[in-house]
Amino acid sequence: QVQLVESGGGLVQAGDSLTLSCAASGRTFSSYAAGWFRQAPGKEREFVAAIDWYGGNAYLTDSVKGRFTISRDNAKNTVSLIMNRLKPEDTAVYYCAAGIRGLRIDRGSYDYWGQGTQVTVSS
Repeated sequence: QVQLVESGGGLVQAGDSLTLSCAASGRTFSSYAAGWFRQAPGKEREFVAAIDWYGGNAYLTDSVKGRFTISRDNAKNTVSLIMNRLKPEDTAVYYCAAGIRGLRIDRGSYDYWGQGTQVTVSS
């Protein structure tokens, strides 16, 4: 079992930067991948970015490419989402997810989820 805790959310203005962190604890697996998803009010939870903890491969959805970066720190069991040039459309609750299947973009491939952290971008 893995526990995930997100932090770093807050209220910022359009164009600002914000970094989210996900801290993992509990049992780890030989292949541990992490993903970031977000959910705006009244909308489906959507994929943002994913990274393979041990392989170093990463993938980001088109809407955030060039603005967001996903990174890892295996020694600290953390994964971060570095968000630059934020837009009001980025406003959502951001969730960290983890799974043993490797890098995936679908929600069903992840086994563990954090409780989310709110990101609000004002115009």
